[in-house]
Amino acid sequence: MLSIALFAAFVVATIVISYVAGRRTRSASDFYAAGQRIRGWQNGIAVAGDYLSGATLLGVTGLIALYGFDGAVYLVGFLVAFLVVLVLVAELLRNTGTYTMADALAFRLRQRPVRAAAAASTMVINIFYLTSQMVGAGALIGLLLGLHGTLAGGVAIGCVGALMILYVTIGGMIGTTWVQVIKAVLLLVATALLTVLVLARFDFSVGHLLESAAQASGDAHRYLSSGAYFTNRLDLVSLSMALVLGTAGLPHVLMRFFTVPDARSARASSNWTIGIVGVFYLGLIVLGLGAAALVGPAMIKGADKSGNMATPLLAQYLGGGAGSMGGTLLMAIIAAVAFATILAVVAGLTLTASASFAHDFYAGVLRRGASNEQSEVKVARMTALVLGVISVALAIGMQKVNLAFLVGVVFALAASANFPVLLLSLYWKRFNTAGAVTGILVGLVSCVGLVALSPTVIGPHGLFLHQVTPPFPLANPGLVSIPLAFLSAIVATLCTAREEQQPGFADLRLRALTGFGAAESGRP
Repeated sequence: MLSIALFAAFVVATIVISYVAGRRTRSASDFYAAGQRIRGWQNGIAVAGDYLSGATLLGVTGLIALYGFDGAVYLVGFLVAFLVVLVLVAELLRNTGTYTMADALAFRLRQRPVRAAAAASTMVINIFYLTSQMVGAGALIGLLLGLHGTLAGGVAIGCVGALMILYVTIGGMIGTTWVQVIKAVLLLVATALLTVLVLARFDFSVGHLLESAAQASGDAHRYLSSGAYFTNRLDLVSLSMALVLGTAGLPHVLMRFFTVPDARSARASSNWTIGIVGVFYLGLIVLGLGAAALVGPAMIKGADKSGNMATPLLAQYLGGGAGSMGGTLLMAIIAAVAFATILAVVAGLTLTASASFAHDFYAGVLRRGASNEQSEVKVARMTALVLGVISVALAIGMQKVNLAFLVGVVFALAASANFPVLLLSLYWKRFNTAGAVTGILVGLVSCVGLVALSPTVIGPHGLFLHQVTPPFPLANPGLVSIPLAFLSAIVATLCTAREEQQPGFADLRLRALTGFGAAESGRP
């Protein structure tokens, strides 16, 4: 009952915030980009809220608890990735775009094909990400309420889908931003509390904690070195590529840089995000080690074979154990924060995908720029409903997959389909529409196709065809799909006639580097 009460309190509070914010949403600029009125530090916290997903809190902590060093690789990749965003993307994107990544690509390329390809990429990436968040929500609610089985998880996932649609349709970007800020603060406070409690158990000695976690794993040497989870070294390289390059192509992260008034605020947002994310990830390492040492791998796997429930079980142990008032209370608080994290992230993802479909495909492709703001926002809200249904259906079918793996696939998709064309568009003078469309589609199709043929989907440890040897040996396709996307974009550009681009590359660079002519009020 306590867990339900905490969940309900957060849901009611955030719906009220979204409703109040929604009353300030009067234009497409307000709905998509909060009227570009968000300050740098506020946006930095909101970006961190978008970036620190429930899959990270639950999935990565579980991987560290079960596999040690290999689990921590995810966190290193996630953190380093934001340096790529800061150095290569943030300011330039803010100056050349308006609402979505496609705005920046279409600045000097042909509008319709580029917007259509970018919208398709955004939809696929966000659906995969939404699926991972909903899987976490289903497992979390099932653990707290004592519900078991696919049907119970499906009901929980359906409830999350309904709430995310509600947030987006009534609040827009303004409401979503404030939900993200509140969620980020709650997440940091909860992680800090658990971190202090774990360290206190080991007299604040990190060495003692590390030694205890390694001993509890059953194989101390393997726990502290690579190979426990990534038995194939190429898998580790592939995942690292995806994580480091993927953030600069995540649509929901990129869209956040359009909510600030200028490039300086975009840079400040990145700096704030890097600081917050770094502190949070240090805490997650302590939580993963603490879960291994205190809860134990057997109990973690007993609650969820993929390790997704390590954090709530650790909170229960630190509060006094199963059945105790303190254990129940602390577990309920942490679970409510994790649930809040999931709700906030799915709202941001849904908003991004809806905005891309309405602004890029509906307005830019179908209506050829002739739509009005009211119709765009209406289409965006309808798209949120469709996305919710699709994501719920996929999440119900993938309830047994580790959340960190699903997030790794999302980053591989973003690094393959979006990052190459965004980078080439901003930095290569000759780059053209054929190269952009080819790069997006090849990156997207190759990544999805290779995941479908990977050991996680097919084979003895996969979801289907357990007697079949998987055709593609890597769990994460980034090692193949990212270079393939770059190569296809470059080859397509070199093999096609150079296009007449208005404005040209010189105009793009002037605007990207100086901000001259950049959108200041929601329109270029």
